[in-house]
Parts: sequence; C-alpha cells; structure tokens
Amino acid sequence: MFKTINVYDFRDEFKAMGRANQFSYDGLQALFEMLEEIAPEYELDVIALCCDYTEATIEDIANNYCISEQSVLTHLSENTFFIELNDGSVLYQQF
Repeated sequence: MFKTINVYDFRDEFKAMGRANQFSYDGLQALFEMLEEIAPEYELDVIALCCDYTEATIEDIANNYCISEQSVLTHLSENTFFIELNDGSVLYQQF
C-alpha cells in the first residue's frame, strides 16, 4: 500500500514519532523538498532520517569537527550533502 503525503503530513509524522524538535520548521521543509526531488518514491522512516541528517549552526559544526567557521561549507561540500537554511543553519547528511 502506498500513501502520498504533503509537507504538513511529513511534519505531523515527526510529531507522532516524538521527534517534533529534531529539526526546525525550515529544516523539515528543506528535508521534505529534497526527498521529493531526489527520491519521490521514498518510504518515510522518521527515525532513519533523524539518524541520517542533522541540523546545526555553522558555529556548532565548526566546533564538532574542529575546523574554522570559514571552512565549514567547504568541509561539508567535500564530505557530504548539505542544504543551507534561511536562518543561517545547515541541514546535512551525517558522515
């Protein structure tokens, strides 16, 4: 059985799984749009997405990976997939 969902249903699934605060509003929007574009037949697995993707500020990423804030986007582009969000944070695939 297959069910098509919209971004509101997508957000609701995160809430239902107790992961409403895992990503920001913009982060969930970006994640939904990315999945729609690259994997339209994706079978939603909220827990897997929470394990595979992280949202953080440039400062937090720099601290976590012991790199300068100026090199964060270069580091991410060399190692993983990422999306810059409107609030200055970054949604990226764990690596």
